[in-house]
Amino acid sequence: MSGKKLIISALVLALVQIGFLSWIIAGRAAILRNGKEVLLRVQPVDPRDLLRGDYISLNNNISRIPVKLIANIPQGVSSSDDTSIVVRLKKGADGYWQPSAAWFGKAPAPAGPDEADIAGHVAAGWGLQEPEATIEPDYGIGRFYLPEGEGMAIQDDMRVRPFGIKLALAADGAAQIKALMDGDKTLFEEPLY
Repeated sequence: MSGKKLIISALVLALVQIGFLSWIIAGRAAILRNGKEVLLRVQPVDPRDLLRGDYISLNNNISRIPVKLIANIPQGVSSSDDTSIVVRLKKGADGYWQPSAAWFGKAPAPAGPDEADIAGHVAAGWGLQEPEATIEPDYGIGRFYLPEGEGMAIQDDMRVRPFGIKLALAADGAAQIKALMDGDKTLFEEPLY
């Protein structure tokens, strides 16, 4: 291969990679900018990642969904690998949103004005036949990264007073964390880019 062809190939490959990364970033920014805002109550776990720094692992009020909320469970089946789920949220009197219904696949009807749908996936092996059982969907909102040195202090504060996360939800239920809240006060807000 000649030097000219090699340079052109390298430039085309670089442009494809830049285009792909730009597409991912623009999609995330669109959800943050235009998505429906939802506030969830959170509880802390561990705040450190050796490669990315401080974070809060978020266990929120939609982390565990009672099986009895799922309207379309097939008889005699447990969740298969990467089962998609939609959880309908309804705004509570305290301002925090709570799960009110769920469906495997898609919701049968659009969410109402005081409702929102969040899409997630359920890993294989969850039993679905016991009415008192719960499942743990993954919505892709399990961590919120903080400036270095902030994680431990915030985790300690989370143990003594209520914290929440403000989500932005796209029309298809995709979620992005928009902000970390300490009561009504915004502690950290995610930039669009």
